[in-house]
Amino acid sequence: MDFNNVPTPSYIIDEKKLKDNLTILKDVREKAGCHILLAQKAFSAFCEYPLIKEYLSGATASGLFEARLGHEEMGLENHVFSPAYKPDEIEEIADICDHVIFNSFAQLGKYGKIVADIHKDQESRSKSANEPSYTGIGLRINPECSTQEDAIYDPCAKGSRLGITLSAFEKGLEEYGDVFKYVDGLHFHTLCEQNSDDLETTLKAVEEKFGKYLSLPQIKWLNMGGGHHITRADYDIEKLIGCVKSIKEKYNVEVYLEPGEAIALNAGYLVTEVLDIVDNDLKILVLDASAACHMPDVLEMPYRPPLRDSGKPDEKKYTYRLSSCTCLAGDIIGDYSFDKEIHVGDRLIFEDMAIYSMVKNNTFNGMCLPSICAMDEKGDVRLIKKFGYEDFKMRLS
Repeated sequence: MDFNNVPTPSYIIDEKKLKDNLTILKDVREKAGCHILLAQKAFSAFCEYPLIKEYLSGATASGLFEARLGHEEMGLENHVFSPAYKPDEIEEIADICDHVIFNSFAQLGKYGKIVADIHKDQESRSKSANEPSYTGIGLRINPECSTQEDAIYDPCAKGSRLGITLSAFEKGLEEYGDVFKYVDGLHFHTLCEQNSDDLETTLKAVEEKFGKYLSLPQIKWLNMGGGHHITRADYDIEKLIGCVKSIKEKYNVEVYLEPGEAIALNAGYLVTEVLDIVDNDLKILVLDASAACHMPDVLEMPYRPPLRDSGKPDEKKYTYRLSSCTCLAGDIIGDYSFDKEIHVGDRLIFEDMAIYSMVKNNTFNGMCLPSICAMDEKGDVRLIKKFGYEDFKMRLS
């Protein structure tokens, strides 16, 4: 495609790569006999939901707004987990979500009957209409099994608020045993950009600590959360399928996976233009894209986004620091090298920009949000949405 024919900055969704990822996930879903849901927290470009719904089982949300988006735009299975729900939102959440997962027994005690009654009404309606029903209530468990080093992405880290530890689970049963009858599933989410060997390790901890609860007749499903990098080239898919099948057979449960990154991995770009070049010990490119505004993971993780036709500092002839036109001194994307000199007006193409970009961007400093485009399998690009001043102003008062 010709990246010179789009406004800058722009996100471009690569539909061919998106479809390649979805094909892999559909194959896993069919071979393992599991449900695979889009984790909207990573990728919420609903213009692509008609394509995604051809391959996946539905979507999962982290709160009411994502749940509404999945309900309105995907229209398949719709699940939600939140560390805590607001009283004025729980009825709508229960009405539009097939699975509502609670993070504590206290939340289950507060809302369990409300959700169960709404789901009961839905089930009676679906049966009369001969429609499938997936309604259920779950608890998120914490197997206290860390398989990663970054505490910010580790739900099993000491002091984590996410999931119920075994000791808290046993205590909760004593205090809230009367509402546990509403629970028909368990959920864990402990992975982040990891392979299936880490899932295998986690499952051993889950079985060791919570196997007796998985074996209860009332438990119908197990949700293994997200963080499964299934579409990465080195991912061991056969081991994943084996893990899913083993759990299904041993506990007679349905299994759910909630990948986010795997769905749109390497399926997007961020096109930016060089506005100026500053010389201060090294040459600094001032771009119309921003790490702070348009790819926050660069500063949060930190993360070095792949850049087309570039190398590491001093690997190629010309090295530059890539920065932005915001006032934040630390708004630096990184140092990159190129085979040829870069000039004002040149365009740079960041890759793997579909995930955790559109969902996390912001208008700090009055920066304009990047346009959203989509590229079809022939390489033709269409503009989905262009943002402007009103999108900045509407968030303020």
